[in-house]
Amino acid sequence: MLHEIAQLMGLVGVGLLLMLPLANPLTSMSLLMALGKSFTEEERNRQINQATGYVIGIMLVAYYGGNLVMDAFGISIPGLRIAGGLIVSYIGFSMLFPNNTLDSIPEADQTADAIRRRETPNIAFVPLALPGTAGPGTIAMIISATSTLKASPEVYPVWVVLLSPLLIFFTLGGIFWICLRSSKQLVTLAGPGGIEAISRIMGFMLICMGVQFVINGIVEITTSLHIPPQ
Repeated sequence: MLHEIAQLMGLVGVGLLLMLPLANPLTSMSLLMALGKSFTEEERNRQINQATGYVIGIMLVAYYGGNLVMDAFGISIPGLRIAGGLIVSYIGFSMLFPNNTLDSIPEADQTADAIRRRETPNIAFVPLALPGTAGPGTIAMIISATSTLKASPEVYPVWVVLLSPLLIFFTLGGIFWICLRSSKQLVTLAGPGGIEAISRIMGFMLICMGVQFVINGIVEITTSLHIPPQ
């Protein structure tokens, strides 16, 4: 039993290390700081709570329903790995060599228009949750990891495979909530330069992860065709 608990903790730790740079709550935090300036404290906290629920919900749907969508459209695991790797690498490059974050998210324009009209926009789902944190790269990572786990059921006990994603997703949701609720304090503590440095480090990690996804996909294709990789 202790061995299985250790496996659970190890799987959760690896999942968090892989998912946290990709989810990158700093992106949503910067969006909240830019788009939520006119919010009251009560409205701000309400939308943060909603966004946290959306982030967890999107990840759960991707985990439990992602493979069904793949099967329905005939998408192979190597194809997913390569496509996901390209998406992750693109996100990493955009973080390593950033442009204006708000300009790169079309949904932010609608929010800015609503602010200018003195309306109270709802930014909880778009852009805070999607694509801010639970974006295409995060979804691709979840589906790819799910396929890997299901392809080797003998490695981990069934209950570990069932429980670990819940712990990972709810922990990521908690980190997301803490970052958004503490956004003002974090920006004051780290400063704009510190936040940018952290974002660039995470971007480099994402590029490495994306390239590795593509390599794994190519290796799987060559293995299935019985072509030894050079």
